[in-house]
Amino acid sequence: MNWQGNWVAFYTIVRREMVRVIRIWPQTLLPPIITMSLYFVIFGNVIGSRIGQMAGYDYMQYIVPGLIMMSIMTNSYTNVVSSFFGAKFQKNIEEMLVSPIANSVILWGFLMGGVLRGIIAGVLVAGIAMFFTDVHVHNWLVTILVALLTSILFSIAGFLNGLFAKKFDDISIIPTFVLTPLTYLGGIFYSVSILPAFWQKITLGNPLFYMVDAFRYGMLGVSDIGAVSAIIVISGFTIGLYCFSLWLLGRGTGLRS
Repeated sequence: MNWQGNWVAFYTIVRREMVRVIRIWPQTLLPPIITMSLYFVIFGNVIGSRIGQMAGYDYMQYIVPGLIMMSIMTNSYTNVVSSFFGAKFQKNIEEMLVSPIANSVILWGFLMGGVLRGIIAGVLVAGIAMFFTDVHVHNWLVTILVALLTSILFSIAGFLNGLFAKKFDDISIIPTFVLTPLTYLGGIFYSVSILPAFWQKITLGNPLFYMVDAFRYGMLGVSDIGAVSAIIVISGFTIGLYCFSLWLLGRGTGLRS
């Protein structure tokens, strides 16, 4: 298929994904608003007033980047894993694979759906944060780059989960037992510098920490490890998982019964 045909296929997949997100907005866009509002009220107002400042910022301001990033991660992942598994369950993906569409186009079509939902959720949470504290951006380039890389990475993770899932219950295993613990231990609600030396080293093995830390630098200008180092780690994970996903899709792993 030529580039025009692939472009039409890509646009069609992305458009379907966005229509799906908008059509069921009470399930896709409303939950992050409610959830993050509760985080701001409980952690920001109630607990934050007792903690005081962290890294030179009010506690409420300090956790804003982490909560935005948490929303981007969750929504990017959830959108792709549910959409791709649905397509696999209904056998729609098989029709795509036997068509002359390039596998990379199919993969990017699903990934872009997750990226767009994740970014939209992040923007909505940032808007909600403005009602609770002052929100400003220290470095727009770093902020946008990290948000995009993170949404792509978690979209790929959602794709892999959907690829290996054999039943609907399987799509909730990774978020519950892997992503949730890593998220809360990734420095969203605290600076890693306050941890004992042993736990600081343990935290460096958490890939989510690098995303939160780099995004916090983009918004506030403070970082525990340095934005450049974090972006390199995020890019490495993203490229590696993308190549792995494309290889699995080409082999038909998880798609052949």
